[in-house]
Amino acid sequence: MGIVKIADDLHEEVRRASAVMCRSINAQAEFWMKVGMLAEANPTLSFTEIVQRELAAAQVHLPVGGYDAEAAAA
Repeated sequence: MGIVKIADDLHEEVRRASAVMCRSINAQAEFWMKVGMLAEANPTLSFTEIVQRELAAAQVHLPVGGYDAEAAAA
C-alpha cells in the first residue's frame, strides 16, 4: 500500500462520488484508476463495455434488461 498525492479539488470529487456510489474514498479512487487504466489499454471500448467485461471476468451474472425494482420489492 502506498500514498498517492492528488489535487485537493480532485480529492473532493472523489469524496462526493464515493458517497453517491456507497464506496469508501479509497475504493472510489481505486475504481476510477482501474477503469482509467483499462480505458487506456482498450481505447475502443466504452465505459459500459469495460464494466461488462470486468463483471464477466468476476463471474457476476446480472439479469438481462437491468434491475427490476418492482420484482425486488415483491
